[in-house]
Amino acid sequence: MKLDGVTILIGTTKGAFLALGGADRSGWKVKGPFCDGWPINHLASHPERGILWAGGGGEWSGAGIWCSTDEGESWDVTRLTKGTMDEWAANDPEFAEMIGWTDTPLPFAEQFSQIWSLGYAHGKLYAGTKPANLLVSEDDGKTWAAIQGLTDHESAESWNPGAAGLVLHTIVSDPQNPQKLWVGISAAGVFATEDGGKTWERRNRLSNVEACVHVDHPAAPRDGETGHCVHNMMRAPGKGDLLYQQNHHGVWRSGDGGRSWDDITTGLPSTFGFPIRIHPRDPNMIWTLPLNGDSAGRFPPDAAAAVWRSKDGGDSWQAMRNGLPQESCFFTVLRQAMAGDTQDPAGLYFGTNSGSVFASLDEGESWQEVVRHLPTILAVEIFENI
Repeated sequence: MKLDGVTILIGTTKGAFLALGGADRSGWKVKGPFCDGWPINHLASHPERGILWAGGGGEWSGAGIWCSTDEGESWDVTRLTKGTMDEWAANDPEFAEMIGWTDTPLPFAEQFSQIWSLGYAHGKLYAGTKPANLLVSEDDGKTWAAIQGLTDHESAESWNPGAAGLVLHTIVSDPQNPQKLWVGISAAGVFATEDGGKTWERRNRLSNVEACVHVDHPAAPRDGETGHCVHNMMRAPGKGDLLYQQNHHGVWRSGDGGRSWDDITTGLPSTFGFPIRIHPRDPNMIWTLPLNGDSAGRFPPDAAAAVWRSKDGGDSWQAMRNGLPQESCFFTVLRQAMAGDTQDPAGLYFGTNSGSVFASLDEGESWQEVVRHLPTILAVEIFENI
């Protein structure tokens, strides 16, 4: 299988799938499921080398990272922690033989249950886990080490889990500086390192503490800080450290690498949502997909889907609805389930918990459903070979 053009990498509750769109981003053909039906929370790739990675797992299988070195033709797993199947197999030789199980020590034993995020930068593959740890591999995912500077952070004992648990779900790198990384942890907030992971700074401060209005919600900003339940975060292209995040309680912008944050939610129909995307060349063009609230159903406001776009860094917003369902739409788009390509015009893609992928090839102006009837979609990423 040769992945030419644009391919959508899709993680679901029942394995990974690939949707092949070719150079013209049309006629999408779905391949899969891969990864033995494991829940796949996130994917990453190295297009120049034809490598794909898929991270996930759960209570049954334990945590692991699947790797394909032939653009998705075949996949192998590196298991990192134990699952229930190991306990069953250890006590049932017939079951162990049936699944091909061997009593092999796993590097992290029972320290975490899932891989939640992946990120490749400067020759290193990073992985975020549940509960929150950051791992790094320097051999394409064959062996792994924990970045203890984050695990042992002085605030770690105060980290509280979000509804999905204490997850490290977002890994952001600086393409020019291999020493700089940002991560998002729900619900502990944003952390940054500028020395390759040796030390980490917690970065949740509001830019204007006096303007912080207390909101009666556990995830809301208070005490001079943004809500600690960051849902997704991206770094804008170009010089400087311009970051955007979708928080449990609003959309935020930071011009100083997360050292301070400005609220840019005004103009959106809701403070709640999961994903956020940035244009590959324009640092002021961003997209988000608001939902109606954490306790109101987590579906588009008024059951009418819209991706909201800003062309001025969040100072104003416009609803993009053309081609999206405008009646009886109750799907959810999760934190890792929106991605973009680097074509001109830029393409934008999102997956739903009802198993559809919608694509816009004109930067959000119009949309079409390009994949349907998949399992619950947990992640969407893009592989480009053009």
